[in-house]
Amino acid sequence: MEYYSFLLGLLAFFLLGRLFASADIVEFDENYEITWGYDHVLLFNQGREVQLSMDISSGAGFGSKLRYGSGFFHMRIKLPPKDSAGVVTAFYLTSQGDKHDELDFEFLGNREGKPITLQTNVFADGVGNREQRILLWFDPAANFHTYQILWNQHQIVFYVDDVPIRVFKNNKNIGVGYPSQAMQVEASLWDGDSWATDGGKTKTNWSMAPFKAHFQGFDIGGCPIIQNTNVQECYSPKYWWNSEKYWKLDSKQQIELENVRNKYMSYDYCSDRPRYPVPPPECLLQ
Repeated sequence: MEYYSFLLGLLAFFLLGRLFASADIVEFDENYEITWGYDHVLLFNQGREVQLSMDISSGAGFGSKLRYGSGFFHMRIKLPPKDSAGVVTAFYLTSQGDKHDELDFEFLGNREGKPITLQTNVFADGVGNREQRILLWFDPAANFHTYQILWNQHQIVFYVDDVPIRVFKNNKNIGVGYPSQAMQVEASLWDGDSWATDGGKTKTNWSMAPFKAHFQGFDIGGCPIIQNTNVQECYSPKYWWNSEKYWKLDSKQQIELENVRNKYMSYDYCSDRPRYPVPPPECLLQ
């Protein structure tokens, strides 16, 4: 029995290694396309790295060619260095229309030497205003780091380098909206100095432009919506991220999440009493 367990473990290790190796060689054009700011986009390393730049004339963005109904999505990102106040670097999933669904990573730049804030948000059926912010435990402009979103019918989990930083459970049974529309994967670099740094008090220093953000990792682990595919089909257990293991955090991940919340969280909409005198219902279940 131990021998077979060893073989299964070895096989899993081998397959995981193949997965990460293949992820490194997926070129941008296989899954993504530029959506705006075309002259502010450069491809490096045979299409395996993309640079978005922003100056006073424009930022830039790219998006996936397909939409997805569930998945485990990731991007390796290195943010603009030095004085990036007012600059927003984003990696997110989004549907279309007024009543859209959206899952956001938004990196809010800052003056040189001050910490960059990572803001996450969840929109369901056009309703958002669920911001949480953390101050990262590393300099996200110094090196690439991996940012991930798990999305299945039970929970949404935001990860930083495999560490869970936020969980949004499916609480439709108590009337809480939960993303269920097909979404594209997108990334962008844009001017948010009206709100991003110190509530908009600290403005973009255009003498530091162009601001440059770099992206890697263009494989996509998602259930694609093709032609008449029903989103419900994307909840099938044939996709590994829908298996019971990913319905909730394990004990180690729960400890990691609590550590992030206790040490690094700077804002949680659930605790904002002036904004929400009565906490939203999902907040009472955390």
